[in-house]
Amino acid sequence: MKLILIPAMVGSLAVLSACAGGVTEKDVGCAGATVVGAVVGGALGNQLGGGTGKDILTAGGAVAGGAVANNAAGC
Repeated sequence: MKLILIPAMVGSLAVLSACAGGVTEKDVGCAGATVVGAVVGGALGNQLGGGTGKDILTAGGAVAGGAVANNAAGC
């Protein structure tokens, strides 16, 4: 459940920030890249650690994955 919840929250923030002004194709692409990056990062982080450490690594992976994907997309 936590694996899905964290990327969903990151994705929601990305989509809401894209909707703050006029929505362009680039905004949608940036939001999509951020969501995909957060999901992949969260999934990779979830493979490491155990107990509370697993939760921390999942959250950290989601945040880092979203940030890296956002940057790679040129946003």
